[in-house]
Amino acid sequence: MHPKEISIKDFTYELPEPLIAKYPLPDRDASRLLIWKNESISEDIYRHLDQYLPSNSLLVFNNTRVVAARLLFQKTTGASIEIFCLEPHAQYPDITTAMTTRGSVTWLCLVGGASKWKPGNILEKKIPHGNTELSLHARYIEKLQDSFAIELSWNDPEISFAEVLHLAGVMPLPPYIKRRAEHSDETRYQTIYAEQEGSVAAPTAGLHFTEQLFRQLDAKGIRRSFVTLHVGAGTFQPVKADTLEGHPMHIEYIDVTVESIRNLQEQLDGHITAVGTTSLRTIESLYWLGCKVAGNPSITLEELTVKQWDAYEMKGDLTAKAALEALLQYLEANNLSRLLTRTQLLIAPGYTIRIPHALVTNFHQPQSTLLLLVAAFAGPRWREIYEYALQKEFRFLSYGDGCLLFRK
Repeated sequence: MHPKEISIKDFTYELPEPLIAKYPLPDRDASRLLIWKNESISEDIYRHLDQYLPSNSLLVFNNTRVVAARLLFQKTTGASIEIFCLEPHAQYPDITTAMTTRGSVTWLCLVGGASKWKPGNILEKKIPHGNTELSLHARYIEKLQDSFAIELSWNDPEISFAEVLHLAGVMPLPPYIKRRAEHSDETRYQTIYAEQEGSVAAPTAGLHFTEQLFRQLDAKGIRRSFVTLHVGAGTFQPVKADTLEGHPMHIEYIDVTVESIRNLQEQLDGHITAVGTTSLRTIESLYWLGCKVAGNPSITLEELTVKQWDAYEMKGDLTAKAALEALLQYLEANNLSRLLTRTQLLIAPGYTIRIPHALVTNFHQPQSTLLLLVAAFAGPRWREIYEYALQKEFRFLSYGDGCLLFRK
């Protein structure tokens, strides 16, 4: 069956509200860890993860950094307007360029209270900044299909947009965490290795890692490699269509160095663990990008993206090693040290995993594309994993517990 025909009703379960973690545990690595290996379940805590991974293996992390993407304005009438910055306007080649832009930037946003704000009207927000005051303006440009184009400008040309968000923004907690963001979320809704700014949601599997756990992994010869996928708000979008064919998979930006691709290629004969669904989608996207350049070495960077159904409609007959080699040769031929592109890859049952042998991930929402990915990775017995977690009262979603899944 083509994944387009999958009925989302087959991927639901009853998630009691009390099992949705509203806050993280005091210690990141104290969260419970369900282990699915050889189609049997055991459990431990994240602090002992090193005991379940083979020596001399590779962990792949997503080092994206969550930005304070919520901007709260107040009109002179007293009406509140909330601007949620989703992604840069198409005029920017990538998120990093838009984040480092100074003076003004155009962003695609969700707008709370949009009916109270007319096109062309300018909102202002003043923020204390050292001995001065930063004045941030928002101008409504146009309404798009599922967002608004907003021009944001500020009165200090030496400050980048990333710095503006640090000063003026609020951390964007997921919609199912029904509370206001608190000061502690600025640290806890961020991995300890977060580096590349651009996400509006955390790569939550990584929230459980600590420096102590890294030392334990180092002692066992388990290496680390980093990729970047900037997580968009679409990650929380439930599948509303009856079948996957009617669900548009969200587009996300990836940034991967030649060194990281080479690390993956060299480790394929050993063991690779993807930390989080975003890491898995990134490295699987690399496989399909490699297939594309192998079939068309003259493909342009603008054309070199992964679309929603590519994995089911392309041949995909290359080995992972050959696909990554083709991608490395393409980057070398184009004098590129890193690959900046977009992926819309939908991983659902029927998909064949090419690169990672294991996956570390949290427990995901019913009828979500993240749950479909877990079902593709763990196989048809994914429901047993979730039933066990529910019966044993594991904590679910972003601030909750997680699992280590091994492929057969």
